[in-house]
Amino acid sequence: MSFDELLSDYDARRARALAMGGPDKLAQRRAEGHLNARERLDVLLDAGSFVESGMFAAGIRPEVRERTPADGKIAGYGRVDGRPVAVVSNDFTVLGASSSAINGKKIRHVKDAATRRGYPLVFIGESTGARIPDRMGAAGRAMLGQDPAEYQRLRQTPWVSALLGSSYGSSTWYAALSDFVVMRKGATMAVASSRVTEVAIRQPVSAEDLGGWKLHTTTTGMVDIAVDTDEEALAAVRRFLGYLPSHQGQLPPVSAVPSGADDAAKTVLDVVPESRTKVYDMHDVIDSVIDAGSLFEMKPRFGKSIVTALARLGGESVGVLANNPLWKGGAIDVDACRKATAFLVLCDSFNVPVIMLVDQPGFMIGLEGEKLGAPGRIMNWLNALSLVTVPKITVVLRKSYGQAFLNMGGGRNSDVLACWPTADLGFMDPGVGVSVLHGVTREEDPERFDKLRAELARDTSAWDLAALYEAQSVIDPRDTRSFLLDALRIYGLRAAGSVGQHRLCNWPTSY
Repeated sequence: MSFDELLSDYDARRARALAMGGPDKLAQRRAEGHLNARERLDVLLDAGSFVESGMFAAGIRPEVRERTPADGKIAGYGRVDGRPVAVVSNDFTVLGASSSAINGKKIRHVKDAATRRGYPLVFIGESTGARIPDRMGAAGRAMLGQDPAEYQRLRQTPWVSALLGSSYGSSTWYAALSDFVVMRKGATMAVASSRVTEVAIRQPVSAEDLGGWKLHTTTTGMVDIAVDTDEEALAAVRRFLGYLPSHQGQLPPVSAVPSGADDAAKTVLDVVPESRTKVYDMHDVIDSVIDAGSLFEMKPRFGKSIVTALARLGGESVGVLANNPLWKGGAIDVDACRKATAFLVLCDSFNVPVIMLVDQPGFMIGLEGEKLGAPGRIMNWLNALSLVTVPKITVVLRKSYGQAFLNMGGGRNSDVLACWPTADLGFMDPGVGVSVLHGVTREEDPERFDKLRAELARDTSAWDLAALYEAQSVIDPRDTRSFLLDALRIYGLRAAGSVGQHRLCNWPTSY
């Protein structure tokens, strides 16, 4: 065969691969307002940076070989904001991006290269699950488990999943393993499709109820944020990666500090009520101390009494773990415990300092919490916190009661702890304590109640904690940002030119 004939054949094969599932299926996606697998890579990656791996792969069974361009999963490497990443974009127009022997090899190759070279890995999920009949019978079983590290998470590099359609099988597995998951509203994530589930459990179930965005952002906590479009999801992926290093051996990148960044710090007393019993939104406090516009909240709809967010302070990436009195008065429930633990794992794995802003009345107690294993969740969090080796900086704004004082950085669980003068460090609310310890209510005996309450409130102020050197500083609330900046300079990893020990990098992927 001549060179001209070889090159003509090459061009034809390349064109077939780029055509994906064909013009009709691509047109249908456009009509639905969704990007195809290659367009998604164009949005995610820096222009012209994509290098494909496995364009000419095809299904292993002869009857589908000509109908499986790139075998339904487009893989390779590119750049996000100039930094290299590895990517797998599922092509739903090719047999529903079903998992097969060949595209499994592609994922494994790209994943291994990303780990060895220190690249983040992005999964753009949309798939029907395992390819039938490839996975049937003994031969199908032999396809599974050939890579003993296929589902191993050592968090050497960040993993991100964007769920942009029906996502079953491998799309679900990799989302469950990822550090950040974004879902387009209307997409689903589940072990198997609603059709398979209906047959298995013999009752009707909708895809939305089975694995829609509301379920996963509010109930399971497996999805961090939900957005309206593919473009918004991919923009969120790019932004998330901007807070993290490419791999655990690096420190996160530094950004420019916005002009006037210190101005909002002086207004913090405008958002925190003088009365300790009044609620407020902790987001307003966070906004007053971080670099303007840098907040990237994770799981905002889940475990709402805790805020977990990446942000920047003085241009450096930080993780903010804060109680939010606007929800349940800041009381910490089981979902909040799971959320906090997951966030500590992320920060410790990728060298992100943790800032804790504290205003909590203790753990949410009751039958429901005990049924959900509250003690185990509380200890999971405390164990994780004790293993964190990135800087931990704590500021107590108002209440920090009971055992939760330790979970929120008290004792020896921070590198440095400061209190506002408004801090209250009792074991529980003094009024509640009087009723519990003495069986006295204000209605029954107001004079004795007030006397006993004053006794329980004794030695619980910021000054008492500072006198014992359990708090290293008592600060003017308006100086919170400057205190945090100083603490980062003194205790930060960057000052020592080092990274954390990553003791949580192999922590379980759910909590």
